[in-house]
Amino acid sequence: MKDSRRRIEVDLEELDRVLDGARQAPLSEEDHRKLREVLHALAAMLVRPRNTEKTSSVVGKPEDAASDGGKKPDPDAPPPAGHGRNGAEAFSGANRVEIKHQTLSHGDRCPECGQGNVYGQKEPKVLVRVTGQAPLAATVYSLERLRCGACGQVFTAQEPEGVGEDKYDESAAAMIAQLKYGSGTPFHRLEQLEKQLGIPLPAATQWEIVEQAAHLIKPARDELIRQAAQGEVVHNDDTSMRVLHLERDPKDERTGVFTSGIVSTGQGRKIALYFTGSQHAGENLADVLKQRSRELPSLVQMCDALSRNVPRLASGTEILLANCLAHGRRQFVDVAENVPRECRYVLEMLGLVYGHDAEARDRGLTPHERLQLHQERSTPVMDQLHLWLQAQLAERRTEPNSGLGQAISYLLRHWQPLTLFLRQAGAPLDNNLVERVLKRAVLHRKNALFYRTLNGAQVGDLFMALIHTCQLCGANSFDYLIELQRHAMELAACPAEWMPWNYRDSLALSAGL
Repeated sequence: MKDSRRRIEVDLEELDRVLDGARQAPLSEEDHRKLREVLHALAAMLVRPRNTEKTSSVVGKPEDAASDGGKKPDPDAPPPAGHGRNGAEAFSGANRVEIKHQTLSHGDRCPECGQGNVYGQKEPKVLVRVTGQAPLAATVYSLERLRCGACGQVFTAQEPEGVGEDKYDESAAAMIAQLKYGSGTPFHRLEQLEKQLGIPLPAATQWEIVEQAAHLIKPARDELIRQAAQGEVVHNDDTSMRVLHLERDPKDERTGVFTSGIVSTGQGRKIALYFTGSQHAGENLADVLKQRSRELPSLVQMCDALSRNVPRLASGTEILLANCLAHGRRQFVDVAENVPRECRYVLEMLGLVYGHDAEARDRGLTPHERLQLHQERSTPVMDQLHLWLQAQLAERRTEPNSGLGQAISYLLRHWQPLTLFLRQAGAPLDNNLVERVLKRAVLHRKNALFYRTLNGAQVGDLFMALIHTCQLCGANSFDYLIELQRHAMELAACPAEWMPWNYRDSLALSAGL
């Protein structure tokens, strides 16, 4: 977020003159203006910008709250999860080297005391050593050649086993795709890095490698779309994107380009999909749901309240619409500085609901148990909030056209889809899941700025979908992309067996394990 403060040139000698003159006579209009601007600029610099939307950060602590928060921290309490150094077990991708003792074996006599025997310990001493290397390494094989002086026949040394015929193997394509579409590293930056490390890799060559790999593994993305259509809850949203050369239908009057993010959840899995083009998120979702089985019950769709996010479905396919509670909450965050007391009430009431949802998640409740918990504990909270919101406008406590009035009107206008979680098992509170998924597309837009063609955008959508679905499922996306290329024929024959959550089983079967 850019700083909107106005830049002011400050002349300290001139300010000294203004202050000295104020001791002798009242300030002139010009001097008053200069001094006022400087003081306002200084005050703005002293106010720290807010980087979180937590209630305590938005409206501060309640006036009746104790200065120490009512509870002192326990100095002996263990640090929260995610803090501290990574243990050796965290390095799951590291090479493991077991080193035997140089002179002693299990059962030998102790060289120190000479009386007891030494026995192997359950836990060895562990050392972790991390080394740097180029993202893509190269090996140059020099095959010796010998030529007969009489007949001219040339004899060349046989290449080592496993070298292969291709200059760039599957791991090279997987690494380039991981860096480009997973970490947001543009082709030209990777080209410069590899050149400095002595491994030339032109940007055009990188594109050819990932495009060829995308053609091989496309059945995996198509299967993800098919399975996403069978989900129980689907999230969708848009972000803007830029495609330099985008051919449009002459009848299409649209000028915008978007990347739609879709996340489908069901059966304990999450599937992320990306679609770049002129269509909005609702239209892309409608295309996905064309593959939904008619025997399945109605699914829950979570999105914000924009009409373009709601799909127009064919007859026979129905959805239960849920709107994002975080979007409604954010409108009160935006006006909290002007009306802190009213906004505090709304934020704290919604905070109770989110607390109940966190409790259900921590307790591992099923969707129906979670629904029951919300009905028992969140329904009274939301009913009370609804009455308060209505009273603000009905009793003219709030001007309808003010910022607070518009925030209240938003909640009241979309109250039914905003509270679907009180009536439908599995309905989420907000759309934050797909917001996080779209950050991958935003990262690409920020670093690479654009796609050159629609084909390039579709390749990016494919890799982003596979990489982020692996992340949601806890799979190793780099390893997954490698194995998809190595087993392209098996993938094409039965793509359902090569999903991020089961491809390891298919590898074991193909290896005869």
